[in-house]
Amino acid sequence: MSEAVHPVAVHHLPAFITAPGQTDVLLNVVAVFLLVAIFGLGTLYLRLHSLPEVMAHKTNKIQLELVAVLALLSLLTHNNLLWGAALLLALIDLPDFSSPLSSIAQSLERLAGKADPPTVPERDVVEGNGPETAHGPAVPVHPSIEGKA
Repeated sequence: MSEAVHPVAVHHLPAFITAPGQTDVLLNVVAVFLLVAIFGLGTLYLRLHSLPEVMAHKTNKIQLELVAVLALLSLLTHNNLLWGAALLLALIDLPDFSSPLSSIAQSLERLAGKADPPTVPERDVVEGNGPETAHGPAVPVHPSIEGKA
């Protein structure tokens, strides 16, 4: 076979055109670039969808679960409104209503006599002459209040 250019072909061919039987370098470069681009964009897409959940990890458990469910639903349904709601919910600190309410409920149970009064754990009491705790001397309680606690 002769390496001569065909008489009908242009005499100054571009560099990306290869001779018959040779490896097409441009095709290989484009294929590798395409694979890297697809994996990179997929990773970016999934990281973007998990952004509200990552931001909500420093909040309370219920808020984290709500944000995670909204982010997952937005990922599966391609609904951007759900992702925006998850992002807003992750950015806002919701007040903790359960702790004060449970404290009020425990106090009411103690006042009603249904629950035992809280006891001092043994590890906090220091052996000694008087009623002292690990944090310092005990505060004297007035006799009229002593029986009501």
